[in-house]
Amino acid sequence: MNDPALELQWQEQPTSFEVLLANARQSLLEARNAHGYWEGELSSSALSTATAVCALEAHLSDCRSLDARIRETILERIVRGRLWLIENQNSDGGWGDTVKSLSNISTTLLVWGALNTPEGPEQERAVVDANSRAEAWIKRVAGSLAPEDIARAVRARYGKDQTFSVPILMALASTRRLGESAKQGWKLVPQLPFELAAFPRSWFAAMKLPVVSYALPALIAIGLVRHRQAPSSNPLVRQIRNATTPRCLRVLESIQPQSGGFLEAIPLTSFVAIALIGAGYGGHRAVGQGIAFLLDTFRSDGSWAIDTHLATWVSTLSVNALSHSYGWRSRLGSSELSLKRWICDQQYTRVHPFTNAAPGGWSWTPLSGGVPDADDTPGALLALRAYYNAPDSQGSPDAIEPEEKLLQRALAGATWLLDLQNRDGGIPTFCKGWGTLPFDRSNPDITAHAIRAWLAWFDLADANLQSRMRRSILRAMSFLKRRQRPDGSWVPLWFGNQYVRDEENPTYGTSRVLLAWLAAWDSPWLAQYRKLEIPSRFAMAARWLVRAQQSDGSWTGSDRPSLQDQHQSMPIEALGSIEETALAVEALAELCCRAFGRPGVFPCEPKLLEDCRKAVDFGVAWIARSTRHGTEFAPSPIGFYFAKLWYFEKHYPICYSVGALERVAEMERVEAFAQVIQQMRDFE
Repeated sequence: MNDPALELQWQEQPTSFEVLLANARQSLLEARNAHGYWEGELSSSALSTATAVCALEAHLSDCRSLDARIRETILERIVRGRLWLIENQNSDGGWGDTVKSLSNISTTLLVWGALNTPEGPEQERAVVDANSRAEAWIKRVAGSLAPEDIARAVRARYGKDQTFSVPILMALASTRRLGESAKQGWKLVPQLPFELAAFPRSWFAAMKLPVVSYALPALIAIGLVRHRQAPSSNPLVRQIRNATTPRCLRVLESIQPQSGGFLEAIPLTSFVAIALIGAGYGGHRAVGQGIAFLLDTFRSDGSWAIDTHLATWVSTLSVNALSHSYGWRSRLGSSELSLKRWICDQQYTRVHPFTNAAPGGWSWTPLSGGVPDADDTPGALLALRAYYNAPDSQGSPDAIEPEEKLLQRALAGATWLLDLQNRDGGIPTFCKGWGTLPFDRSNPDITAHAIRAWLAWFDLADANLQSRMRRSILRAMSFLKRRQRPDGSWVPLWFGNQYVRDEENPTYGTSRVLLAWLAAWDSPWLAQYRKLEIPSRFAMAARWLVRAQQSDGSWTGSDRPSLQDQHQSMPIEALGSIEETALAVEALAELCCRAFGRPGVFPCEPKLLEDCRKAVDFGVAWIARSTRHGTEFAPSPIGFYFAKLWYFEKHYPICYSVGALERVAEMERVEAFAQVIQQMRDFE
């Protein structure tokens, strides 16, 4: 609906809203790096810092022949890492994943382990005090400091998913926090079946591994150290594991990226290094590369983030946010063509060595540790469709991605998503059919993202591909219909809220899925399937979002009754976030835009439309106040990564706000145009 004719109506004196939008746009554009794309900035993480400190300490103790300068560098980073952890201890004695996070058992235990390494020059009263306060917190949560109680508390947090619980217990055993008796501590670490990694990769889905698909490095390394420290009493099992060890180590080496960081993730890389050193393989190439990665990702303040960066993800988010206004490419200036080329270049064109993923997908990062996934791929496809809708100037010498080539890339990405679809119709994150663990299961937010990407390119696909898309979209929509809660909401996988029960974030999930249902209604062939109940589904979602809005105009992760008991009395100003408010405003503004653009045709009750319009205005006013009219954007920890590991991203509140405000501007243009048309009809 980016109509130049509508734009002409907005050439008068800027309104307060237009100033807000202009400021937010400028903030977003100024966040680009020197190469013209967005790199973003992930929050520092106590969990990552603790695991990195433990890995560097283990390496320093294991490798006595290190060059003096390297040893000094490593020791300096260990010392500064510990001091950062002490300085960022929460007032209750625990640690959360970020400096804005509530204390949790996993991060607090890992920091406690990092503070139990041999004494260094920083071992002063502050360390003793930090340990004492941490132990008091652990006793309150776990019941005691007994190793069995600690292990029980860790397992309770993660359930049957051992992706994170086993690495935590392994790190605690390595730092003697599970008892001074090595055998006693290691017996509390479940034995991961690392020997299965010696089998062909195509067998993994059938083997139902106890960790998610992308945790193969941890499966190998941690399984190996547990085998070495507390081997099975079964001689046949010991023999099999001994025999398969060389093969498994070769697999581990083959999937380590050039950067040395598995998935570019500091915790995963640290866990692998700690485990291999503990298993007696401190001299293995994977350890050396992993330690180098940890040294490279060290921050000047003494901390580490959870990952290097999310450049591909935040860049496509930014393009998709900006692209809802007419002439958006001109705002990018001289970098707009290089940005298009850069996004295209991030598409994988070969089978990925880590997950065996076929060519065609995108990862969250251009770095070597990235893995193609089903959230970043739709994000890239939607960004490329925005470029396709606004093609390069005719005859431009820089138009190196002609429309035909762009179309080929996009349809390859759409096909990649089709091949990933699970039997239930939903879309998993990384690999099809791996198992029943959360990150390998179908989930609503990623499924909705895939639907929007398929619909965006549907009209440009050939007949055969359109036929596949039809079947997949219908199955995916049926999956979303089944997963909608009775109250109208959906729960996402990759985002959470620390104040909501079960740390869910239905505000994020519902806002993202609502966009997919609205896009489905725009597709005539899809809207005719009455069994999908498209109008009633998006109406339920919109009503839930309106009800979830707080009395100050903001949104938090859910409606008030869904907050955890201990947070029910929190003031609303402490709960609302820019990210969640912007996401809700964007979805409701999109609904209003369609209703105003097709009056009498769009199936929305007048009362609901009125409520949505009011909620949008109220939300925009809150965004204006909270961002100092689009000039300051404080991030919140809504990111959810690697089995309940929290983060915030400096870029999220900016690009989500721009996305919301661009939709609101579009809504107001359409609404004004519809009013003019109605007045003309009334005059006639």
